[in-house]
Amino acid sequence: WEVAVVWKNPWYDPSLKHHTPNGFRNTLPVGHQPGDLDRWRKARKEAGLPKPPALGYDDFIRQWWQPVELAQSHEDGVWWLGHASVLLQLDGNIILTDPVFSRRASPLPFLGPQRKTPPVLSVEQLHQLDAVVISHNHYDHLDDATIRKILKRFPDVCCFVPLGLADWFRRRGAKRVVELDWWQSFTWQGMTLTAVPAQHWSMRTPWNRNRSLWCGWVMEGRHHRFWFSGDTGYSPELLLIPERLGQIDAAALPIGAYAPRWFMAVHHMDPQSAVALWQQLGCPLAFPIHWGVFELADEALDEPVQELTDALDNLAPVNHSFRILKIGEYLSF
Repeated sequence: WEVAVVWKNPWYDPSLKHHTPNGFRNTLPVGHQPGDLDRWRKARKEAGLPKPPALGYDDFIRQWWQPVELAQSHEDGVWWLGHASVLLQLDGNIILTDPVFSRRASPLPFLGPQRKTPPVLSVEQLHQLDAVVISHNHYDHLDDATIRKILKRFPDVCCFVPLGLADWFRRRGAKRVVELDWWQSFTWQGMTLTAVPAQHWSMRTPWNRNRSLWCGWVMEGRHHRFWFSGDTGYSPELLLIPERLGQIDAAALPIGAYAPRWFMAVHHMDPQSAVALWQQLGCPLAFPIHWGVFELADEALDEPVQELTDALDNLAPVNHSFRILKIGEYLSF
């Protein structure tokens, strides 16, 4: 007799809305109807989407890509490395979010979304790395090959992950792993890191959907409170973050993988939602992420930034604090 083993959520807390006995969920009901995925894929194939950037990939790279310059600056700031990979300097600590430097966001070397813009950084180029911060386990945010290279070069790096990912890191040799639930904080190197809600989902195989949590991260140093939002659809719940943790000084807000909106909106903010959220936050320093590297949805590679530019141009007064960065560009806080 074969007995089917039913997986139980070892962190399950019935008092928390985002916990279930079998995993995790968004606190607001967001669900697709059966057949929606097939409907999207069929329409996408028929329309030949996504299209290339307006002037082609080479021109897009010339316009939106630059080599990263890791100058030894002592001030707080970020380098945007493309997609959701951000290199953050805070209080002299160097922190890397969702590092993906491989050719594909996939478990397979020959299949899955391929980079359309080259990596601006290799693990070998990093002279210092104190922490790696992970938002969730999708392949465009958690890359096995990149993590293995990081752990080999920086064996003492501290890895901050949402519930359910600590074992994955330990199996790859990570010695220092901090695993947190939403709203849990950890004091590290004199800073405070807090896992915060995001509206998304998790899955690496067909068998582990939503068994690990997804989150954003607020990293608070002596002078700045930085919010890495990870991968998230727009939700009023995101406004609880500054309410509970204090005003955000700088934020990385996602703007890509939003088309078609009827299918993508629950899990991915579009540029207009990112601008609305930025305004609700009080217009802190912000820059867009989750675009410019992988074609994960129906929009062309250059459409998110075009729509963001239009949305910001429609605002008055003149905006100086939502800064559109090139891949590889540095922004000081």
